[in-house]
Amino acid sequence: MDRRKNHPDRRNFLKAAGVTLALPVLDCFQRRLRAGETAPAPPRRMVCICTPLSVHPANFFPTQAGRDYELTPYLEVLKEFRNDFSVISGLSHPDVGSSHDSIFSFLTAAPHPEIRSGFRNSISLDQFAAERIGGQTRIPSLSLSAEGFGLSWTRSGAFVPPDLYPASVFARMFLEGRPDEVQLQAQRLRDGQSILDMVRQQAGHLQTALGKRDREKVDEYFTSVRELEQRMSVAEQWSKRPKPVVDAKQPQNNMNSADLIGKTRLMFDLIHLALQTDSTRLITMLMLGTSQVPPIPGVSFGHHDLSHHGQDPQKIEQLRTLEMEKMKAVHELLEKLKNTEEQGESLLDRTMIFFSSNLGDASTHSTKNLPVLLAGGGFQHGQHLAFDPDDPPPLSNLYLSMLHRLGIKSDKFASSNGTLTGLEPVA
Repeated sequence: MDRRKNHPDRRNFLKAAGVTLALPVLDCFQRRLRAGETAPAPPRRMVCICTPLSVHPANFFPTQAGRDYELTPYLEVLKEFRNDFSVISGLSHPDVGSSHDSIFSFLTAAPHPEIRSGFRNSISLDQFAAERIGGQTRIPSLSLSAEGFGLSWTRSGAFVPPDLYPASVFARMFLEGRPDEVQLQAQRLRDGQSILDMVRQQAGHLQTALGKRDREKVDEYFTSVRELEQRMSVAEQWSKRPKPVVDAKQPQNNMNSADLIGKTRLMFDLIHLALQTDSTRLITMLMLGTSQVPPIPGVSFGHHDLSHHGQDPQKIEQLRTLEMEKMKAVHELLEKLKNTEEQGESLLDRTMIFFSSNLGDASTHSTKNLPVLLAGGGFQHGQHLAFDPDDPPPLSNLYLSMLHRLGIKSDKFASSNGTLTGLEPVA
C-alpha cells in the first residue's frame, strides 16, 4: 500500500462539484525533517494599501520620535498593536509633483506623473516581487480596488486591471470547474448556501484526523469563510433593493458607490482569507476615495470635500469621524492576522501591512511627508521613525527593505539609494 496517498499534503483542498476550498497551513502538513536537513524559510507576505485621499496629518503623526511617542487619535485606535507597527514620517517620492496623478507613482516612484504628456510608468513594487516569488502560490499577485483604478503596473509600464468585485475574487479562490458548474455554485452562494455545505462530508473526515490545534485552526478558517459569505450576501441584497422615492432634491450619497467602510471591510476579509490559505503572498488594495457622502453617522459632506477642507473646523471634525472609521477597519484587519496562527507564529508576523497614501496632505495636494504605517512582517516595531521632510530618504528605500524581507535581495528598486535606516528585522 502506498502510504503517501493518505498523508496530508500542504496543497490539500476540500473539493466538490465546482468548489475547491483551499486549506490553511496546518501542523499536520509539515513534513518531518530528516537528520541534517534545515527547515525551509517561513513564507513572507506583503499587502500594500493606499487611501487615495490620505489622512489628516495632525491626527496621524506623533510629535515625538522614537519608542516613547504619544499616540495620536488615529494611532490610538491601533494601540493594542503598538509593538506590531512602526509609524514613519517625512518620506516621499522624489520628483513626483503635487497632484492626484501621484497615484500613478505610488508603488512605482516613476517621476513626474503630473506631466501627462510623455509620462511612462515603471514596474510597481508588487509586480517586481511577483516576478521573483509569484510562482510560489496559485495566484502570483492580487490587485484589489474599491473604485475603478488600481496600484499595479508591469515592467513595461502597462496598467494591471484590478479586481473590483469581492464575488469575482471569491470565485477565483474557491470556485472552479466547467462554466455551468461555476455558475451553479455561484447561484447557490447567492441563495445563501455556504460552500462549506458542498464539502461538509470531506471536512468532517478531515477534522477527525487532525490534532486539537489543527481542528481549532480549521474551525477558525471556516468561520472566516462563513462571515465573508454573509457580508457578500448582505451587500448583494442591498444592491437589489429599490431606492425609496422622496420629494426632495437628489443627494450626492449613493449607498453602493459611497460606502467606504463597507467596501473596505469586504476587501479586508478577502485579504485575510487569501493570506490564510496561502493563495497569494502579494496583494495591493486601493481604498475608496470619491466625492460622495459616505454612510457614516455624523458625516454630511462628501469625502473629497472633507479631505480638501481648507482648514474649515467643521469639515476637519467630520473628516476625523470618517477617518476614525477607516482606522477601525485597519484595526480589524490587523486583529484577524494577529489572531491567525501559522506554524507557531501569527499571520501578522509573516505579513507586511503597508498602509499609506500618494498624498501627504490632500487639502493642499502635497506629495511630501506621506503618512506611512508599516505593521507586521517580522520587523522591530513599536517606534516612530521621523525623517526630515525637507531632505528625506526616498520612500523607495522602505520598498527595498520590504523586498529584502520577502527574501528578494535586490540592490535597488526605483529611486532607492539603500534600505531604510532604523527599520531592522527581528533577529
